[in-house]
Amino acid sequence: MPTLRLTGTDLSIADVLAVARRRTPVALDRQAERRMSESAKVVAELAAHDAAVYGVNTGFGDLATVRIPIGELKALQRNLIRSHAAGVGDPLPVDVVRAVLLLRANTLAAGRSGVRPGLAEMLLEMLDRGVHPVIPMHGSVGASGDLAPLAHAALVVIGEGEAYVEDVRMSGADALKKVGLKPVELGPKEGVALINGTQVMTAIGCLALHDAAVLASTADIVGAMSAEALRATDSAWDIELHAARPHPGQQIVAANLRSLMEGSANVASHRVGDTRVQDPYSIRCMPQVHGASRDALDYARRVVEIEINSVTDNPLVFAEQRRVVSGGNFHGQPVAIALDVATIAVAELADISEARVDRLTNSHTSGLPPFLSPAAGTNSGFMVAQYTSAALVTENRLRAFPASVESLPTSAGMEDHVSMGVHAALKLAAVVRNTRDALAIEALCGAQGLDLLGATTAPGIEEARRVVREHVPMLETDRALAPDIAAVADLIEREILLAAVRSRISDLA
Repeated sequence: MPTLRLTGTDLSIADVLAVARRRTPVALDRQAERRMSESAKVVAELAAHDAAVYGVNTGFGDLATVRIPIGELKALQRNLIRSHAAGVGDPLPVDVVRAVLLLRANTLAAGRSGVRPGLAEMLLEMLDRGVHPVIPMHGSVGASGDLAPLAHAALVVIGEGEAYVEDVRMSGADALKKVGLKPVELGPKEGVALINGTQVMTAIGCLALHDAAVLASTADIVGAMSAEALRATDSAWDIELHAARPHPGQQIVAANLRSLMEGSANVASHRVGDTRVQDPYSIRCMPQVHGASRDALDYARRVVEIEINSVTDNPLVFAEQRRVVSGGNFHGQPVAIALDVATIAVAELADISEARVDRLTNSHTSGLPPFLSPAAGTNSGFMVAQYTSAALVTENRLRAFPASVESLPTSAGMEDHVSMGVHAALKLAAVVRNTRDALAIEALCGAQGLDLLGATTAPGIEEARRVVREHVPMLETDRALAPDIAAVADLIEREILLAAVRSRISDLA
């Protein structure tokens, strides 16, 4: 497996995914090492002199006016890590923790934080050797970045806190010892450089945005299955119709639906003599609704890819000018707003999906047996699967309220506006999970509807039905549906359904 070289400037969401979930090895670029060494020299010189430099020889937050003697500078950085490790709640998942370590190393690699290359190399060694700090889920307000969760990661760097090694939870000291690493003794500014930034909200966001992109394509597939099962017209995907309203996402979804339904004998069978002029919005407006979600997700990805290659520390060191500048690059607002928008976008994919499930299960609107059961009455079929979809949509709506409009002052009012970026990220991740389950329910209903219809459909949709049926048989009589939903959700999450359909439709976006 080729090694990813960190430069601090060109990391992508795909790179983050590769390291977080596929364990791609990472190393520091030589140029990045040189930049880091030069900026660390500037900080070392400043630390040896009397001029006050925030984060180097002063306290933090509202304690910025307190000067720290030279003999206490190491204790200052160590105590910063200890005091800020005040998180609570369940640990973040391992893939998120790996993304956090990678993103923190990448921002240090830019050479603007004034720390030694060895600090970034330690983070990368932890990744390589599978040392995953225990980072509690709650504690960040996204003001000076994600201070509390990043402090829990930094504790392990100095041989404290807790970490997982091979899924076994142990002390940070034991974790480092087990893999042959030694704790780092922090130099001037190195403690604050480890915890000042937006890497937790951005790590969660990177992974969730990738998963959301999978859902956007999957929504087109399962929506097309539903359209076929409901014997919808394909006139609403007309190329000239959509050219008259050229939103990029709308164009993509309309093209996807044309490709998915091309060659369908089912669609062709009711073009002649069908009195239907147009279908309900949940079918007819898929390009407009799914497309708007895609455009919003594209915006969020652009923001996040800027952020993962940004320096979010404070102060920043410009070694070539021998300048140290304090500012607010750590504030999470750009990421928080983007992830809030992404949450709304993903929630809408579930919302319109549930509307299609409702139509499929309602015999008054579907023309199919009640609740998609071949023997309705004795059997309830997919009746309560639709309830579950409605419940997921309701939870999504509650989570779609933006976190970025919330703010509570911290640090004695010094940090008087905060982003709540981790809250935005966690809400997005939860809505992604819910929406995956909602689309799984629609895929099951769509496949069942097609089976009951007994019609031959387009190649891409037939492939989607085949994949579902390889793992879940048609519902002839009632059984517990929870395992079926979980099985299809897994097919979506692991991109098996999407890959299968793309094998038949190469241009599916």
